[in-house]
Amino acid sequence: MSKDNTVFIGEKNSFKERNRRSGGYLMKRRIKQVTISVVRALLMFGLCFMIIQPMLTRFSMSLMQEKDLYDSTIVLLPRHVTLENYKIVADLTDFPGTMINTLWISVVVSICQVVAATLVAYGFARFDFPLKKFWFACVVVIIIIPPQTIQTALYITFANFDVFGIFKAINGKALNLRSSIIPYILMSLTCMGLKNGLFIYMLRQYFKNVPTSLEEAAYVDGCGTMHTFLKIMLPDALPTIASCFLFSFVWQWTDLFYARNFLTGYPTFAIRMSTMASRMGRYFSSDATQAVVVPNGRQLQLISIAVLFCCIPLIILYCFTQRTFVESLAMSGSKE
Repeated sequence: MSKDNTVFIGEKNSFKERNRRSGGYLMKRRIKQVTISVVRALLMFGLCFMIIQPMLTRFSMSLMQEKDLYDSTIVLLPRHVTLENYKIVADLTDFPGTMINTLWISVVVSICQVVAATLVAYGFARFDFPLKKFWFACVVVIIIIPPQTIQTALYITFANFDVFGIFKAINGKALNLRSSIIPYILMSLTCMGLKNGLFIYMLRQYFKNVPTSLEEAAYVDGCGTMHTFLKIMLPDALPTIASCFLFSFVWQWTDLFYARNFLTGYPTFAIRMSTMASRMGRYFSSDATQAVVVPNGRQLQLISIAVLFCCIPLIILYCFTQRTFVESLAMSGSKE
């Protein structure tokens, strides 16, 4: 018998002996570990299947000709492959212009949200000021209350925007800021934008977990408050800030509520997709003044392609930022 086999048998007998001496505890622990590993693998597989399967189904549907949609023998793989559907959806959504509008709005608003949330979160985490708990409770309220509850107030405010009557005194009337990106920017800079309260909470929790000795050492070296924040606190918080930017970008990219209220002049993917069904009839009609009835299966196919157009940029973005996202989760538990 070879030396390797002898070692293997010795290890095997050693485990049996140790298991016997432990009263079967080692075997129970190994069975428990294997069971947990199998359950974890099944859960991960199920989760991945739930995420990937709809995307694969939509991709398969996007390659089908219209007659394949009504063929019950076709389940996943199309029988007649075509790319004409992508051209149709690109025309229906005005893809180049819509992509530029959505990208520009999402980037600008996300930057404004992250900058404002970082400053506010640092203030909540490191400074004491009057009514601090009350103002943080307001942040929590922003997270809890849906924006639909203040929809009318937002509409009236930005349709008749004025600051202490200044614009009305100059122009004779208030400003109508609807159909522009200005309401988005103003709400983001004042921490009232989409999910802004959540970003403040995330960053506040990070800054609270940073050891105070870092700031104290900076103060001893003669750094002021802002210099300490920019040179000491901000660089370490970049992974968390990047995660907040990623969340903000994704939510702005898919936002329909605020877009319908303020961005009628800047059509985004969400707006284009919400009006696709009504525009299909005129697109397929030979008479521009009349609309034809588009079958439900055909509508679902084209809307599925539009969903792919909307999701692909987000998937690409996550592929480049997932390492930073994971780092932010790992660093969130650091304490003194």
